[in-house]
Amino acid sequence: MHAPRKSLQMSSARGAQRGAALVVGLLLLLVLTLLAISGMNSATLELVMAGNTQYQQNAFQAAETGIEQMLRDGAFNPSAGAQNLNVTAEHFTTVNTPQLGGAAQPAIFGSSWNSFSSFHFEILSTGTSDRSAQAINRQGVAVIAPLDPTVRPLDAASPGLTP
Repeated sequence: MHAPRKSLQMSSARGAQRGAALVVGLLLLLVLTLLAISGMNSATLELVMAGNTQYQQNAFQAAETGIEQMLRDGAFNPSAGAQNLNVTAEHFTTVNTPQLGGAAQPAIFGSSWNSFSSFHFEILSTGTSDRSAQAINRQGVAVIAPLDPTVRPLDAASPGLTP
């Protein structure tokens, strides 16, 4: 009589566990699905971020190209005064502006450079990429020219130009 009792207990325990395995399996599948979706979203975001970095680099390189073209063209004429010289291309705009009013600056006082004057310019180049990323690069340029006698050398007592 003891044997039938054990079989009844085993069959009732099996009946209680049949639905639990299915529920646990479905919960694990749900967790794995959420992890996969999270991983795909993360990978997509990283791909967009890498693309944005590439567009920013393209804009930077376009701005650098504008500076190189301005240096190549050599449009550094101080007599143009405050007039800007523009070079525009597909992905960049470059402006060359004489600095210090286009006036010649004296060379270093007390050296053999006193037989020269310098003229200062600023190149401002704005590069854009296909997705409107923008980079602005500035480049200073000093042009050495023969002495301009209307410019007096620096006074040793003051750091600025003497009138």
